[in-house]
Amino acid sequence: MELHDIPVLTIDGEETTLAPYAGKVKLIVNVASRCGLTPQYEKLEELQRTYGDRGFTVLGFPSNQFLQELGSEDAIKEYCSTTWGVTFPMFGKVKVNGRSRHPLYALLTQTPDPDGKAGNVSWNFEKFLVTPDGRIFRFRPTTQPDAPEVVSLIEEHLPAAS
Repeated sequence: MELHDIPVLTIDGEETTLAPYAGKVKLIVNVASRCGLTPQYEKLEELQRTYGDRGFTVLGFPSNQFLQELGSEDAIKEYCSTTWGVTFPMFGKVKVNGRSRHPLYALLTQTPDPDGKAGNVSWNFEKFLVTPDGRIFRFRPTTQPDAPEVVSLIEEHLPAAS
């Protein structure tokens, strides 16, 4: 199954796919509201505001697999908007590891990180950058969203600024 064909639920519970984001540079992140890495929301939103009008989007996928996410999608949505000013698309909670992992993460976790290691998501805020031509780059949770290696890939795959 192609990445853009995988069914997902929006944070509001609507069925959709990632097809609306085809042709964009996407930074797919498993997020959590009660994690030491949660302040990365600020930098994710900064990327969205900086590059969103040039064909880039952050896509947030809450996961409670590490027991650090709020109980309901409504609580997550409210927390993200009021605490971090999140404007990028958020989706329903997913499992990122194990036999019942979401099909999106079954596909993404086949991608190795810069050290050549594929497989399970190691923690919250693991990042997968997907280029418009479908290439996937993986960054582990402690890599900041605005790290030079992430930003350079975003800029490399966006149209030139006007």
